[in-house]
Amino acid sequence: MTTTKASKKEKLQLDQKRLDAAKKSLDKGAVVANDGPYREDIIRLLNDSLATELVCVLRYKRHHFTATGLESPAIAGEFLVHANEEQAHADRICQRIVQLGGEPDLNPDTLTKRSHADYNEQLELHEMIRSNLIAERVAIEAYTQLIELIGDKDHTTRRLIEQILEQEQEHADELSDWMKKAG
Repeated sequence: MTTTKASKKEKLQLDQKRLDAAKKSLDKGAVVANDGPYREDIIRLLNDSLATELVCVLRYKRHHFTATGLESPAIAGEFLVHANEEQAHADRICQRIVQLGGEPDLNPDTLTKRSHADYNEQLELHEMIRSNLIAERVAIEAYTQLIELIGDKDHTTRRLIEQILEQEQEHADELSDWMKKAG
């Protein structure tokens, strides 16, 4: 019984070697241990998410500037709000990639290939709303899967993706409401 208590006690102690390592490599900023076995995979997944966000920014911007019709001013304004929020997501993802010791992949030649969501050039307002709703639903599914994949491998990245997912769900709800009004 005493050995069981001792082994439990050891599991609850902080690892002094890791604490000592935190005192080194100060140029890495907040990231203490970025050599985990999943770091490269997480960076790759984040770069794919980054591509998705940037394609969404471009699609929303195009729709903002090309929306026409009686209801278009309000909907175009919403497209711009979403574009700005998607850009903020992209910026946060870039920051996390750098914190993990990676490089954000902003190569425009590969964005649409790596993106989970599609870019389109719709000009009809209802179809713009529909295509953006589809993209938000795809992003929701991709982020849900990403959260499952990350699990407890990287708590900071997981929280970031959970926050982004929450906003993507809000976007989808808003677009769904617009579809009902426009339909």
